[in-house]
Amino acid sequence: MKFRPCIDLHNGKVKQIVGGSLADGSEPETNFVSEKSPAWYAKRYKADWLTGGHVIKLGTGNDDAAREALAAWPNGLQVGGGITADNAFQWLEAGAAQVIVTSYIFKDGQIDTDRLRKLVAETGRDRLVLDLSCRKKDGQYHVVTDRWQTFTETVVNRESLQQLSDSCCEFLVHGVDVEGKQQGVDLELIELLAEHAPIPCVYAGGVRNFQDLEKLNRASDGKIDVTIGSALDLFGGIMPYQDVVEYCKKC
Repeated sequence: MKFRPCIDLHNGKVKQIVGGSLADGSEPETNFVSEKSPAWYAKRYKADWLTGGHVIKLGTGNDDAAREALAAWPNGLQVGGGITADNAFQWLEAGAAQVIVTSYIFKDGQIDTDRLRKLVAETGRDRLVLDLSCRKKDGQYHVVTDRWQTFTETVVNRESLQQLSDSCCEFLVHGVDVEGKQQGVDLELIELLAEHAPIPCVYAGGVRNFQDLEKLNRASDGKIDVTIGSALDLFGGIMPYQDVVEYCKKC
């Protein structure tokens, strides 16, 4: 289990936001706003050689902040938020190791295969990460788009994970119902990903202490990597960043 750090950007600042609270016309529920720059976080992650972390642009007005983070560690971080086939290569040129995409590949609740093929043609499979962040509805995990507000008809299961793995090198999956709430991890989702994801997978959502990390590691048999947000001391939480780094190195 690797620790994958994050830099979540909102209105140009590093923040931690409660999952599902981001919507047009209103301020999201925010757990933390950092006084430090995106570059500061990128340099910290670089010093510990934490590859595969992600920079997420939560809405507009974050392009400059994202470029600042990528410039601080070229080819060390992924970037997501508003990525399309038209701009994906620009972000790779700006220093992203991979681009992360969700909403662009969905149309009317379905996977748009033409858009997906166009995207892969621009990035290549090895530089594309698909964000399958999901919420539970009618007993199944549905991918959610448009800042986690819109349910798609795509269910996260063996079939969809197998199908989409042909087009990307990795999945990023936020358990949106627990994201930012520090109420514990979604073990059912973690076990599903560990059993059925045929490529590397990163889970985010609900980690609040080292007991949760242990639960995640056991539930996934060490197969699933982890991101920690609001619980980390770098974002105002109680989990010491350096202890998390050392803990995950031993897993």
